[in-house]
Amino acid sequence: MSESHRGTIEVDEFVPHKATRVWAALTDARELGQWFMSNDFQPEVGHEFTLDTGRWGVTYCTVLEVDAPRRLRYSWRNGPLDTIVTWSLVQEGAGTRILIEHRGFDTSDPLQRQAYEGMAGGWRSMVLRSLAGYLAA
Repeated sequence: MSESHRGTIEVDEFVPHKATRVWAALTDARELGQWFMSNDFQPEVGHEFTLDTGRWGVTYCTVLEVDAPRRLRYSWRNGPLDTIVTWSLVQEGAGTRILIEHRGFDTSDPLQRQAYEGMAGGWRSMVLRSLAGYLAA
């Protein structure tokens, strides 16, 4: 696949919470299940876990990088998707800048293009909104 057909979603959001608090919400399976999806996540490189993505079935993931409380990277495989999600946390004063990169979509494939377009808005409008609401509660 040529680089021109690769799609990457990038989201940048600031939340008024310490990076250590955001990190806990990202890496504690119980907390993650409260605001994101049912899971069997463990923050250990090589750990294979699943996410219940509702009508899209089960997403199969493998933890690729854990650098507490700065970076979490895992694979995201579901149907034709074989992509990588990276969460980067940057402490800014009393808050945290959250950077999400979801890369590896083959936008020349119609199913992956549809997933890319749906998830591009979903990371911000659903995922980060849900995380911010969870942290504020």
